[in-house]
Amino acid sequence: MRIVQCLIVIFGLGLMSSMTLAHGPGQHVLGTVTAIDQKHLEIKTAKGATVDVQINKQTRFKEKGNPKGTNVPAVGDRVVVEATKDNNVLTATEVHFSAAKKVIQHPPAPIQQAPAPTSTP
Repeated sequence: MRIVQCLIVIFGLGLMSSMTLAHGPGQHVLGTVTAIDQKHLEIKTAKGATVDVQINKQTRFKEKGNPKGTNVPAVGDRVVVEATKDNNVLTATEVHFSAAKKVIQHPPAPIQQAPAPTSTP
């Protein structure tokens, strides 16, 4: 019985270490695009910090619902950026994004007037 427990522990540790190695050395940045141009993305994180991520010709963009499309994110879009860090500079390898939700403005509901009081003669 003791041998079986040891084998299970060894197998579990081996599985965890292989999952850690599969994740890779990259970093992730999650947030909303506040600025974008041909060389960088500026992202505001949920904690309110602004992160600058460089982009280049090797950066791949994947839009939710259209991963093979050629669109790039726009200001207001939500992003998950996979990046590498070199000399304190983040460079995006992949940018997953989805368009910002469009606010639908409904016309105001019509005001219903109360019925006029009727008088009895």
